[in-house]
Amino acid sequence: MNKQRNALPLQLGFAALHAYFKEGSPLGPLKVMAKHIGRFFKIPLPMFHPYVVFGPEENRRVLVTERQKVLWRNPDPVTDVLRSGVLVVDGEEHDRYRELMEPALHPGKLPDYFKMMLDQTDRVAATWHDGQIIDMLVEGRKIALSIIMSALFSVEVWDDLPRIWTSILKTIKFISPGSWIFWRKIPRPGYLHHMRRVEDYLHRVIRDRRAAPPKPDLLQHLIDAGLDDDHIRDQMLTMLIAGHDTSTALLAWTFVLLGQYPETYKKLVQEIDAMEKPPLLDQVIRESLRLYPPIHIGNRIISDGLDFGGKKVRAGERLFYSIYLTHRDPTIWENADQFCPERFSHGRKTLPFSYIPFGGGPRACIGSAFGLAEARLVIARLLKNFSFEFLNAEKIHVHMGATLEPRPGVLVKVNKRQK
Repeated sequence: MNKQRNALPLQLGFAALHAYFKEGSPLGPLKVMAKHIGRFFKIPLPMFHPYVVFGPEENRRVLVTERQKVLWRNPDPVTDVLRSGVLVVDGEEHDRYRELMEPALHPGKLPDYFKMMLDQTDRVAATWHDGQIIDMLVEGRKIALSIIMSALFSVEVWDDLPRIWTSILKTIKFISPGSWIFWRKIPRPGYLHHMRRVEDYLHRVIRDRRAAPPKPDLLQHLIDAGLDDDHIRDQMLTMLIAGHDTSTALLAWTFVLLGQYPETYKKLVQEIDAMEKPPLLDQVIRESLRLYPPIHIGNRIISDGLDFGGKKVRAGERLFYSIYLTHRDPTIWENADQFCPERFSHGRKTLPFSYIPFGGGPRACIGSAFGLAEARLVIARLLKNFSFEFLNAEKIHVHMGATLEPRPGVLVKVNKRQK
């Protein structure tokens, strides 16, 4: 009996290790542990042993019913970078910032952004020529950056991209999972210079706005609220990183899936050519978000003890609620690992908190409606104007960065469509 009890963890360890090398990311081992242990387990790594939960009821507990027992602010690099950004503060401080920021991202304001979104998409696509091989991860990031900077800060970032591009990528890498997980004080040279460059750029934007006539955007809301430049910088950097990196991942993964499923790609192009609001487009986007949610995990610190069906997490412990595992739970989703956009057709409903690509509850993503509208417009525009030959869709693996990214990139050959 003792031998059997000891054998399971060892076998599980080997299975998790095999999954890591097979999938090339920690998501493989998490799936193994979820399959063999269930919806509540602890990651057994040295100096890093957070609890992991997933599933509709578990998500509801963390996001709604017992949200007062969890803290968003963590002693991690993301807090070092965002400082007092709306994503990494709690309580009244968070509520105040969110109230200031919501008007600029209210769904009723979205039509004001549509033409700009299309113009920014066309600007990037205008640099492509027939037969050129491009990386949709890179090109999608250019589009997403241009859109978020124009919508929220009224800044045309295109001419500044060569100057700040590398620094933005370095800042994102700084907050991505890495060796700091195991030892928080590991020196990380090469980042400080780039983070300062992004910060200086944002401070310049703030100074220019204070000296210029007011504009109806998020930056103006923050200025009019009386925030000082440092606190405005924190909210701007939060929206710059969170707002564009998630959209970049969504655009890139959607093109990966269209490359892997040519029949869906063909049908989607036909629908886009034939109708103004093709239903398949929304289904593809939703399924892309299910399989590859850009923010795949929520990272919290427990402030008061939490109980998950008799399994307790004490105050001070780190807790992850896994969106990725929830979205691929075979007890919730039929053929959970398969791309099947039709599962979202005909208004089909899902269990509450079983589909949460934008989180849920009072702190659900403030830009969810904006991000979905952006994805619909950008993808439809590109598919209407260009044909795509997918070159490496079958060789792509998941990279766990600040968001889930397709690596080594999404290589396509583009040609302008004849109309």
